[in-house]
Amino acid sequence: MYQVIGTARSRAMRVLWLLEELGQPYEHVPVNPHSERVTPFNPAGKVPVLIVDGTPITDSTAILTYLADKHGALTHPAGTLDRARQDSLTQFVLDEFDAALWLAARHSFVLPEEMRLAAIKNTLRWEFERSQRTLVHRMADGGFLMGEHMTVPDIILAHCLTWALTARFPITEHRLTDYLDRMRARPAYLRAAAR
Repeated sequence: MYQVIGTARSRAMRVLWLLEELGQPYEHVPVNPHSERVTPFNPAGKVPVLIVDGTPITDSTAILTYLADKHGALTHPAGTLDRARQDSLTQFVLDEFDAALWLAARHSFVLPEEMRLAAIKNTLRWEFERSQRTLVHRMADGGFLMGEHMTVPDIILAHCLTWALTARFPITEHRLTDYLDRMRARPAYLRAAAR
């Protein structure tokens, strides 16, 4: 059985959701970053951590990719053009959405107060809106980023869009608003979010 370390209010939500989509059993240890339950497995104190047969895996994207590949679901096979497109979308979402939100969080409450730059959030919101326009042009028809089938970047994007709402980063593209509503209505999402 897998063990997921990290509160559902963190990127651990991505891992919980993917495991629910896969129907895999897991134990959830809902602790905050830098807690004594995290640092033995990740000295940086970051969550999530997935424990597999006693071995820790860190970084939500690495964990999602590992689980999707291992279980042959929510992914395209390595070495295919579809996988290259999937990985490209994953990197785009991480670079343009996750990075902006994380930088805003760092300048809101993570960094020491004297190191924070409040004005940077205006630039990040502008970039976030611009990235939405770009992503909408890259989305395939069919309900998910790549078309008819949900893949790893869908979980990352839906998590980032949910995070954006909490961080007061507007979702300006109606297609993304509709997409997020559909993703958050999925039974697996609802089960993971209830943790």
